[in-house]
Amino acid sequence: MTSSSNTPVSGNKKTKWHVLFGGFFGYMFDAMDILLLAVAMPVIIADLGISRADGGLLATATMVGIGFSSIIVGWCADTYGRRKTLFWSLIIFSVLTMAIAYTSTWFEILVLRFLAGLGLGGVWSIIVSYITETWPAKQRGRAASFVLSSFPVGAGLAAFLAYLIIPTFGWRALFLCGGGAIIAALYFLIFVPESEAWKKQKEEQKVKGEKISISEIFSPDMLRNTILATTVASFGLIGYWGCTTWLPLFLTQDRGLSMETMSLFFVVLNIGMFVGYNAFGMLADKVGRRTALVLSFMGTAITLPIYVNMTGDMSLLIMGPVYAFFTAFVGLMGSYFPELFPTRVRTIGAGFCFNIGRGVSAFAPFAMGFIAQSYGLVTGLMICAVFFCLAGLMMFALPNIDGKKDKSAALHNAELQEGN
Repeated sequence: MTSSSNTPVSGNKKTKWHVLFGGFFGYMFDAMDILLLAVAMPVIIADLGISRADGGLLATATMVGIGFSSIIVGWCADTYGRRKTLFWSLIIFSVLTMAIAYTSTWFEILVLRFLAGLGLGGVWSIIVSYITETWPAKQRGRAASFVLSSFPVGAGLAAFLAYLIIPTFGWRALFLCGGGAIIAALYFLIFVPESEAWKKQKEEQKVKGEKISISEIFSPDMLRNTILATTVASFGLIGYWGCTTWLPLFLTQDRGLSMETMSLFFVVLNIGMFVGYNAFGMLADKVGRRTALVLSFMGTAITLPIYVNMTGDMSLLIMGPVYAFFTAFVGLMGSYFPELFPTRVRTIGAGFCFNIGRGVSAFAPFAMGFIAQSYGLVTGLMICAVFFCLAGLMMFALPNIDGKKDKSAALHNAELQEGN
């Protein structure tokens, strides 16, 4: 049976809007932090004299840290609250990203990226749990997709900052911009209250003497969804990070764009992604989360090979946003995964599936680096399209969640009554 979500909390109507806008800016800085490394990668490789594989390992270290955080941060959020855990996640990765500006070796950056990943991994899972617990089911798809559409905004901001900062001040100064996440942390601390659904569930646990345990998401009624959702996230994110980490280098070295032109191309590409996130979010509320996810994965699998085989500057400029439009699956997973789990383990469950997927995908940039050295970047990017296709096919094994009716809430209420 599909475990799931509460109806939205009653009371302060402003809460869901604070969650929406606070979550947007929090995840925007999360995305910007991750993409700062990707857009600076060509300059870092040249400046430090490292190989492409070593450069890929820097991205891998970030994703491994994110993978470890899925259990730690998820447990903290379900045990101590969404608000407090999100605040510290934002602070941790912000400070550690700024510290990269003062590094002098590849190894120092490697360590800092791993540690920053421990903070980065918690943002997605906490924010999507907040949305599930404050927005009605019929609007959840578009709300989650809007918040997570801040990812391409953050990515575009990273590219734009690289365009402004690197030529004049160097790549190290770029990482000082990571301090912007502190603003989002303070917003949540001041304006966003703790989730009422979480507080209610916490009181029920105290009465029953229950404790949060990650083993619950592997119980017989949740095991299948946990494994399948983790597999989908792994396939999708292997394709995404294998592709995204090396696109800047593909555009500069294989297609001959300057660093400045590449940065502007990346901004345009991320505009297409922003539009896609929100379009697919509205589609999810109409046709269901699973159907929208399948369309997103398959659309990405088809358009990526077309994009990387373009040669002219104008063709790349036009096709980039078309490919990026379909990469809306991260936003869609944000409205889909939390509804696979009940409130008491929602952040652990959704976070485990998504961030373990991120952790598995950690080796994609590293592997793509080796493939690029032997067979070229185009071949490596084409392989990423295969993983998008596999993710789309795997979605058919998961339950269909219809955004038009709050079926999940009814199931969850039935579970609570059985427990009582």
